[in-house]
Amino acid sequence: MIEAPAFGMASIWAAHARFAPDKIAAICGEGRLSWGDFDKGTARVAHALIGMGITHDEPVALVMTNSLDMLQVMFGIVRAGACMVPISGLLTGAQIATMMADSGARTVFASASNRALVEGADLPEDIRRIAIGFVGEGWEDGEALLAAAAESDPGVTTRPEDRFNIIYSSGTTGLPKGIVQSHGARTHFAWSNALELGMTRGSVTLVTTALYSNGTMFMVLPPLLLGATVVIMEQFSPAGALALIEKHRVTHAFMVPTQCIVTLDDPALGQHDLSSLQALLSAGSALRPDTREAVIEHMTPNVYELYGFSEGFATMRGPGDNPQRPGAVGRPVIGFDMRIVSHDDREAPRGEVGEIAGRGLGMMAGYHNRSDLDAAILWHDDAGTAYLRSGDIGMIDEEGFLHIVDRKKDMILSGGFNIFPADLEAVIGAHPDVQDVTVIGIPHPKWGETPLALVIPRGAPDAADLLEWANARLAKTQRLAGLEFRTEFPRNALGKVLKRELRAPWWDEAK
Repeated sequence: MIEAPAFGMASIWAAHARFAPDKIAAICGEGRLSWGDFDKGTARVAHALIGMGITHDEPVALVMTNSLDMLQVMFGIVRAGACMVPISGLLTGAQIATMMADSGARTVFASASNRALVEGADLPEDIRRIAIGFVGEGWEDGEALLAAAAESDPGVTTRPEDRFNIIYSSGTTGLPKGIVQSHGARTHFAWSNALELGMTRGSVTLVTTALYSNGTMFMVLPPLLLGATVVIMEQFSPAGALALIEKHRVTHAFMVPTQCIVTLDDPALGQHDLSSLQALLSAGSALRPDTREAVIEHMTPNVYELYGFSEGFATMRGPGDNPQRPGAVGRPVIGFDMRIVSHDDREAPRGEVGEIAGRGLGMMAGYHNRSDLDAAILWHDDAGTAYLRSGDIGMIDEEGFLHIVDRKKDMILSGGFNIFPADLEAVIGAHPDVQDVTVIGIPHPKWGETPLALVIPRGAPDAADLLEWANARLAKTQRLAGLEFRTEFPRNALGKVLKRELRAPWWDEAK
């Protein structure tokens, strides 16, 4: 019998370069990277790492900003057979040091804009620091290092179970969890989302979010699998995104709900041709119904909404899906299965609310060095099949569509009633003077908890009038105790509001 060849993502990228070397693989600003250039660039990174003694499966970190250099470093690490550890430049030096230590990475690449951040991280002296775009004491000149490296195929073989990356979750206290994803899981991620979103070799995707973020990979891994083209924004702006869609005839874009909201409010909307968009994907948090309708009316009817979690599960709703209940977020993405877990830890029937659990080919290998958390996230059905708990509350309707009720930890228990902030946010968000809204639970001496609305307004509405308007439309058990204005919300890399930070002042005071 002929042995099956080891043919991972790196082999696929090399094949694109061999047969279409002049086709554009990536664009960032005025820079262009052909598939031939991408092949040579990632090969140089791989050879440099192997030459400095990086071993198979060894973690290699990067603290870089969106650029063609970052793209090549990321996937050069993968091509070397090492484990990529992308770290956010929005963290503190102490957090970066903790993640480096937790991952076991002894090498870190950094962009010029992140130099001071890494230098302030107080890393051990034996950590190898590679500078990309600058030179400095204590740093190895990355450009010289890569220029001296070979451009040939490094010839590294990876297996589906090998580690592709460790992605750190966006925790705000303590140590965020390191999510280990294998080559097999990442390959499934690429092809399943390419199929769901209708991508082809001719697709042009737009990256509007940070390359270190897991959600960004929706617009990176599928087109790289197909040999298509990726357009990378160095930094997001609504007008810039609209202009790039028109300029490069972008076919697929990813925007988190916050980006959709600010784009809808930008004066540049309506000034650019967006007809090339075959799919505008929103994920990270649920689109409010009014935002979804506005995107369809003013940007594109080809709206896709994805619900999922980095540990390895997703559902998707596309423009062809017309559920009887409009709040649906879709059915499982190809290769996934889903269950709803009731309060008694058994599978709940259709139409009943419970915790969402999922499984499939894209599941993580586990949390890095946290086998205790691996056990805690697993739920087993009656047949013993393992699913990953999401921490989200949802319901599967009679058509098989998933509905998100809310985050389990964000649910407000007031006077014995369960209040789901998403329900209140949908009502308040429909007011024309509300740009964005989030609802949190704060302490109450009688009810235990009570809902408070935090609003980013349009114009200068009166808070008391808006509170009265909202409470007139909410059930008695849902009524707000107060409403306050904000100029912004704390968010993670994908724009999800960090409600824990918003709740903290009230609960710390109550303690």
